[in-house]
Order: sequence, then structure tokens, then C-alpha cells
Amino acid sequence: MNIVLFQPEIPANTGNIGRTCVATDTRLHLIEPLGFRLNEKEIKRAGMDYWEHLDVTRYVNFEEFLEKNPNAKIWMATTKAKHVYTDVSYGPDDFIMFGKESAGIPEEILVENEETCIRIPMLEKIRSLNLSNSVAIVLYEALRQNQFSNMQLEGELHRLHWKE
Repeated sequence: MNIVLFQPEIPANTGNIGRTCVATDTRLHLIEPLGFRLNEKEIKRAGMDYWEHLDVTRYVNFEEFLEKNPNAKIWMATTKAKHVYTDVSYGPDDFIMFGKESAGIPEEILVENEETCIRIPMLEKIRSLNLSNSVAIVLYEALRQNQFSNMQLEGELHRLHWKE
């Protein structure tokens, strides 16, 4: 699976998303300009010591991203979409793209990709959810649809044991 962040602005969000990507063996794609430097302490704090294990690629712009990922199936998460994120079928190599915190994915990109735009349902009172929360919600649905391939499905207690 692949997560794409279009011009992310808040380092803590990107750090949290990076940590989620490491936990799920998901590649992270960052489309510039970024609102921060990748060596900022906020990213490292949010990503903890997992950042070094992250498979991350940076792109100068959206055109370079498309050029380097030809034939990519890209789902575009936006509050403006007609389709709910749970109503589509995700493939194991699909890309799920999220826009910058202050403005989302530009409408010029969205109108060219109407059929692959998806949304998370929410009440009208709020503009949007936090970016890292949105990524986790949609990514885990995509992973669920792919049977959480290669992921640990059971946990163990540290001191005690589960009852048989």
C-alpha cells in the first residue's frame, strides 16, 4: 500500500503518518513543497525511533510523482468527494492521496479524478478531520480489504497469559 501526502504542512502529522506507515509496511510519498524540513524534531518526536525504518520518497511536484509512478491507481481523499471510502475496492499496490492540512488536494487535480475521489463521512459542523487520523482511517480500511496481508493479527501479554 502507498500513502501520498500532497504538500503537507504540519511536521507532527507527517511524523505520525510515517509511524503508521512503518507499522503497516506502507510506502510514504511526499509531494513538495513541504511546510517543514524532514529533520525537524517534531517529525522525529511523532515518528519516534521508527522514522529510520520508513520507506519514503520525495517529489518536487505532482507531475514528477505521476511521471515516476505511471499506471498508479490513486484514491484521492477529500471532503468534496461523492464516494465514501468504504464503498470502493482497494488493491494491495494502490495509492491513497491526502492534501495539505489547510486546503486539501487542489480542485484542479480532483476534477480530473472524480471517480477515484473518496470521503470520510462526518457531520457538517466540521470542515475536516486531522490529517494523520484521516490517513489511519482510510489506510486501515484498505488493509482490512486486503486481509491485513503480512501483518501480525494477534498480540501477546507481557506478564500474564490469555485464558485458553
